[in-house]
Amino acid sequence: MKKQLLPLLAVVVLAAVFLASCREKGSAPPATKPVRVSATAAYEKYFGPPPTTDKGTCYAFVIYFPSAGKPGKVVPFPFFTFDQGSLMKVAVERLLGGMDVGSYRGEFSQPFAPGAHLRTISREGDLVKVDLGKDFLKVDADRQGMLDALSMTLTQFEGVKGVRLLSEGKAPDYATETLLPPESAVLEPGPPRLLSVTAMKEKGAKAVEEVNAFFDRPVEIRVLQMTARDGKPFVGEVYHSIFDMAAVLKPKDPSQFKAGMPVKVRWQVVDKVGRSAGGDGEFALEVREH
Repeated sequence: MKKQLLPLLAVVVLAAVFLASCREKGSAPPATKPVRVSATAAYEKYFGPPPTTDKGTCYAFVIYFPSAGKPGKVVPFPFFTFDQGSLMKVAVERLLGGMDVGSYRGEFSQPFAPGAHLRTISREGDLVKVDLGKDFLKVDADRQGMLDALSMTLTQFEGVKGVRLLSEGKAPDYATETLLPPESAVLEPGPPRLLSVTAMKEKGAKAVEEVNAFFDRPVEIRVLQMTARDGKPFVGEVYHSIFDMAAVLKPKDPSQFKAGMPVKVRWQVVDKVGRSAGGDGEFALEVREH
């Protein structure tokens, strides 16, 4: 399979948004050759060596989402950003937003109430203070899962050893002490998954530019075939996207791709620590503009 690094968007690569590519943030010139993404130890522990990029400096980290099936447990999920200065802010905001998309729908609990937001995040030595808005927690929330997710997510960053949780500047009665990272609360990630099949097009354009099969983590794609419902293959070149998280079809006939149409995908992949997976399923095509 040919490999090609696609243009970069100035945003965090979010599984919920199923980005096919990113453009670098700021005006720093791109590197002359691919460089390894800078990753936290937590990322490397659960997802192996990070991918490379030739479009600026990128950072890989983990967000721990509370498990819906096992209350009090959390599951690591990989994320990427080009903004080093706000890594912890980005991580908390993504944790608040939850993760209920694609093949993970219903597997992570969402303890945060609609409208929950980050007021401030600050650091004093090895302690990070997170101040959330009023009534940020749902009544029936997995409180312990939320606390563990927050502490595990933030203590992966260099030098951070504990977290203080505040609401409107005051500690909740269930979190008056410093939150420490409970390694025993972490569930190992399962095999890689195909999240969605999404076509991308320029804003206002009629035809799509590419069709992406998005995976939940960087993978080596061993088999990837997209076909119509009748089994007829779509004609075009297939590439590996940036961060190795998608297979990208550049269709010979873009006009045949419409939002909601069924696309059948046969795939086999292996992630960077050797977990393998495959499948043969049908997906409703999503179409997004960029």
